[in-house]
Amino acid sequence: MIKKGLLIKLGSTRSASYVLPKYAGNIEWKFDRRYLNKNLAEHEVLEDIEGRAQFRQSLSENVRNIFEYTFSEMLNNAIEHSESENIHVIVEKNENNLLFQINDFGIGVFRNIMNDRKLKSELEAVQDLLKGKTTTQPQAHSGEGIFFTSKIADAFSLESFGYKLTIENNIEDLFFEEIKPSKKGTKVSFDIACNSERHLNDLFAEYQTNPEEYAFDKTEIQIKLYTMGTIHISRSQARRVLTGLEKFKSITLDFDNVPNVGQAFADEIFRVFKNKNPDIQITPINMNKAVKFMIGRVGK
Repeated sequence: MIKKGLLIKLGSTRSASYVLPKYAGNIEWKFDRRYLNKNLAEHEVLEDIEGRAQFRQSLSENVRNIFEYTFSEMLNNAIEHSESENIHVIVEKNENNLLFQINDFGIGVFRNIMNDRKLKSELEAVQDLLKGKTTTQPQAHSGEGIFFTSKIADAFSLESFGYKLTIENNIEDLFFEEIKPSKKGTKVSFDIACNSERHLNDLFAEYQTNPEEYAFDKTEIQIKLYTMGTIHISRSQARRVLTGLEKFKSITLDFDNVPNVGQAFADEIFRVFKNKNPDIQITPINMNKAVKFMIGRVGK
């Protein structure tokens, strides 16, 4: 695909990434440095990058704010959660896009969540991660960093020990896959267009039920991530979807690409959970006729 011009390779060896030509362009500058993870502070790394790359002259204010927030959040995760001795940082700007990678060699994001929450698989870790407010250190972290970083990017990925989560916001889709060779630790990749019109404040407001309270209390769940065959049928599946959602005031359940649901599944969410949490608003979207019929039956 590279030879045919269908993909562009950025970086080299294990730190390489591959992007569509529309995301690539003539490289204007690149920052590449490995840091010892001992008393490392993300603001000092940012100062190091911005001092060399002249960020303030080359980026619009909204893109610069997005970079500083997302890069700081992802680097802080690597510093405080990975237990990695070294952290490799790459930041690159071409004529079209701003990209960064943060590569550590520690315990791995999916395995860390699995161990902390006693989960059975990397997929279950991804399910919890995408809800927001998932952290292995609740006393020190809100668990919002990966959630908002994944939402503001054009493209975002997490790769760890043979599994990769990719979120493509420009096409409003996500992918979770097994990959080889296995990557020890975690590699975070983030891409955004230099002319992006995204704004952090708009994103934060989207996940607040009351803008005056500045509270992250809305979330959206992709039901297709919680599969057993092709149909969501059991109460245990529903309870897995609902794990941790009592922290939110508004929940959107996206049934896109879900062909059907069972009565027990729908009942557990739209009657049992709702009765236990009457103040939480649950909004189903993208339902086909079969899903809409089953959810409608529960409500009667």
